[in-house]
Amino acid sequence: MRPSVRNTAQMLRALLVAIPLVALTVAVPLVNRVEPRFFGLPFVLSWILLWVLLTPAFLWMIGRTERRW
Repeated sequence: MRPSVRNTAQMLRALLVAIPLVALTVAVPLVNRVEPRFFGLPFVLSWILLWVLLTPAFLWMIGRTERRW
């Protein structure tokens, strides 16, 4: 791979790693609310559950950029 393509791929992987990490650590105090409720769960719990379920999709995308699968 050319150096510029490699750097772009590395930056994309770093971004894909950072999104769930930020959503589950930094953003939780920002979304710490009881209302609205989704499926009877407080919003903050729904937020955490959503990102726990979305994180494997981000890991899959990272694997695709590394051409492992």
